Amino acid sequence: MRNKSILVISLLVLAAIIATPAMAQTQKELVARGTYLVKAIVACDDCHTPKDAHYVPRANLAFAGGQEFKAPIFDAWSRNLTPDVNTGIGTWTDEQIMRAIRQGITREGDILGPPMPVPNFNTMADDDAKALVAYLRTLKPIRHENTRSVYKIPLQASPPPKVQHAPPKSDKVAYGSYIVNSLAHCFECHTAPGPDAEHRLGSGGFPFPIKEGVFVRSMNITPDKETGIGTWTDAQIRRAITRGIDKNGKQLVPIMPYGHFTNMTREDVDSVIAYLRTIPPVRNAVPPNPTPKELGFTIPKTGLLSKF
Repeated sequence: MRNKSILVISLLVLAAIIATPAMAQTQKELVARGTYLVKAIVACDDCHTPKDAHYVPRANLAFAGGQEFKAPIFDAWSRNLTPDVNTGIGTWTDEQIMRAIRQGITREGDILGPPMPVPNFNTMADDDAKALVAYLRTLKPIRHENTRSVYKIPLQASPPPKVQHAPPKSDKVAYGSYIVNSLAHCFECHTAPGPDAEHRLGSGGFPFPIKEGVFVRSMNITPDKETGIGTWTDAQIRRAITRGIDKNGKQLVPIMPYGHFTNMTREDVDSVIAYLRTIPPVRNAVPPNPTPKELGFTIPKTGLLSKF
């Protein structure tokens, strides 16, 4: 009996030793996936890092929040995503961070409102939500207290997420839909607000205030041939996504986070293009925007496709 007990204990110890490297590798893979998602697609820091007058992110406050977003129905400030224990998410559990991302509920039970794209993130796959958390854990903690957001509308949390796995990459349209809707939340910016917004997805026209009396508007990314991207080639759409240059060679305003999208893999960009070809065309002529130079904006570095 004693020999049997020793044998069982030995087998358990051996199993733990064998499993440890596998678990460590899994965590390493999660961080790698999270790094790619943040730096190439989800672009958390695009909102959670304050920018200067030239729209350049303030490196000393990376992910520390404090970027203001004003609209008639809210005055919102991005939150601190760094692991700082006093002003960030350093004391939050993984489950609490995932709940904030996908349901819009903070550790304290507050509801996160727009422009945080919780309804989009609600359909994010479990593994990708875990990967984002794993990456955020690697950030340098920055002590930075931010202004509390104020809303003139009632806020409502999203339900517990139902999606557990992302579609297979072999299904380009389905995976492209997942990137556009659940990760990059493209339609949140490329659809103007209004009661019939669900029928105008991707048709552009969303106004972004730059300064007093100056707005830029998102472009129409539906396949409409006259006002959208219906006549654009795949190469032209790819260039717009990853380098911020439209069909006619005009530089797009960097509110479009092409400085992040330039890091997407060719496979992921092509999936996005395949999906955009399938959405309903919507006729909506969006007025041309000023150029980044006219706005005094610095153009982010691009051309790093498939960096990761």
